[in-house]
Amino acid sequence: MKNHAKTFPIEMMAKILQVSRSSYYLPQEPSKRSLENQEIVKKIKEIHKKSRNTYGSPRIQKVLEKEGVRCSKARVARLMQKSQIRAKMTKAWKRTTKQKQGAIAAPNHLDQNFKVDEPNKAWVSDITYIPTEEGWLYVSISLDLFSRKIIGLGMGNSLETSLVLKTLGQAFIHRTPVAGLMHHSDRGCQYTSGIFKTLMEKHQILLSMSGTGYCYDNAVAESFFHTLKTEHTNFYKYRTREEAMNSIFEYIEIFYNRERIHSTLGYISPVDYESLWEMKMCADS
Repeated sequence: MKNHAKTFPIEMMAKILQVSRSSYYLPQEPSKRSLENQEIVKKIKEIHKKSRNTYGSPRIQKVLEKEGVRCSKARVARLMQKSQIRAKMTKAWKRTTKQKQGAIAAPNHLDQNFKVDEPNKAWVSDITYIPTEEGWLYVSISLDLFSRKIIGLGMGNSLETSLVLKTLGQAFIHRTPVAGLMHHSDRGCQYTSGIFKTLMEKHQILLSMSGTGYCYDNAVAESFFHTLKTEHTNFYKYRTREEAMNSIFEYIEIFYNRERIHSTLGYISPVDYESLWEMKMCADS
């Protein structure tokens, strides 16, 4: 009747079809597709909330898939747009460290080869700045390229070399570096300092450094800081450095390493990725 309402009178169609005219005006039962969409949107909201509102449609579609819900990326994107569900994201603001004049940098041994087949083969490191009402909080990380896991974290109010030494010391606690491990960074004065190079030589770690002005040479570390800022720190106004430190530590240890899924890892977390690798190694031995 609805399809022909503009062509034929409602009263005439009701008489021919032998139904009451009032039935045309009754609310229609929702379709099967509509009911499915309602359930999917409910699950999307749960996943989005669990992700701390950071997941967009590609990640949410992968989580739905793992939970046994068959739904295309286009459908998820459409339902999210209709329900006004968006990944929170802010514009990243970045400053970089500078190379000390006259310092000798290591060659770029990594050469943008970011795909690594086992842990402790290549680590990358970088430093960024987080604003607080007390002043800058300097954050340094060591990241294992194999799993994208943050294995070392240093934070403080100074850009002295001690910041990266603290970060590296934490990485040594969490990992057992073997001779030949590659450590890649930019050419910041912290990484070209004599004390840092001596520590690398002591552990037989191969130093690798980005070319001058080539941010893509350390793209994975840069990408992590972009994620940290656009998903987390840019949404806060920290009163003290300690408040910022606690916030960043919680984001990395609780969410980033253990829960946040990574497209480069097949949409699983760094911790889960390493666990699967360890299980495979045990099964093969």
